[in-house]
Amino acid sequence: MIESSAHNDGARGIGRPAATLTLNPAAGTCIGIHLGLDEMRCVVADVSHSVITEQTIPMGLDYQPQQAAQLAKSAIAQCYEENGLPMAGLLGVGVSVSGPVSREGVVQRASIVPTWAGVNIRDVFGPVLEQPIFADNESNCSAIAELMWGAAVGQDDFVLFKIDLGVGGAIVQQGRLVTGIAGGAGEFGHISIDPGGDLCRCGNRGCLELYASFARPLEQISRIVRRQVTMDEVIMMAEQGDVGALRMIEDTAEFAGRGLGLIGSVINPPLIIIGGRMALAGDILLGPLIASYERHTLIKSRDLAPALRTRIIVGKHTENDALLGAVGLVLRHNSRLQ
Repeated sequence: MIESSAHNDGARGIGRPAATLTLNPAAGTCIGIHLGLDEMRCVVADVSHSVITEQTIPMGLDYQPQQAAQLAKSAIAQCYEENGLPMAGLLGVGVSVSGPVSREGVVQRASIVPTWAGVNIRDVFGPVLEQPIFADNESNCSAIAELMWGAAVGQDDFVLFKIDLGVGGAIVQQGRLVTGIAGGAGEFGHISIDPGGDLCRCGNRGCLELYASFARPLEQISRIVRRQVTMDEVIMMAEQGDVGALRMIEDTAEFAGRGLGLIGSVINPPLIIIGGRMALAGDILLGPLIASYERHTLIKSRDLAPALRTRIIVGKHTENDALLGAVGLVLRHNSRLQ
């Protein structure tokens, strides 16, 4: 499982030469699966998290759990056959879900995939794939990816805040995810910032997700240009100086910073990582977001020594973080790699 390489600088001191220990990529493989709104993504990676192959499977809305498990089985078999990989080397399957997941692997009703409400991921995928199954929500998986291989390497305490077509989050303390008793911790998108505001898909009014996600701005820009645009297109437009796109991103950043100000006043983390596809906007998003955060959090950075200030940065894995985190679920729980 472990590879060792001795360093020889030409001058030997007393004792054994220093050695670097790394995971041997040939030690096995892991499967990461992400259950999205209308698609399922599967990735095969080695134990050093290098992606070997990936598949996206269109599912349509309201797809059924058993259907997903059977299609995942076929996709995995195809991936292993096409790449000449031995199934005997498969260490387990990690599943990322767009919604809260309990410690037992049960999808909660608040998920954006309603047909999965009350479903135990392990009970569905385990018998079909005949592999150890590990499940968590999308944002927690994203945090695992950043913790193991991304912007949070070496950080034991941080908050992840995802801005995409929805808003999600995760809390990591002492190197461990804070999940809450039923898996609902970190659901920042459903903090109500306007009790009299619009109705959210969760049933509450004025949720942060309605204002800080990029779903509504995307609809508005599409209406203005009279065609359906993507988030990547809007970011490109902003980078080219389009005033409408810049304003939409700045407005999103203002509300995101306001929500993070609430979170900062409650948790006061040393690090906040911005994830999700909107993070690809970089400083266009980050500048106004940090300014908004400073206005809305209790303790201001200007009053603190640099070592005590909350840092806000963009994540390293903003597009495939949930899939890599699903792989990380397997690696973190596999006794053969301890």
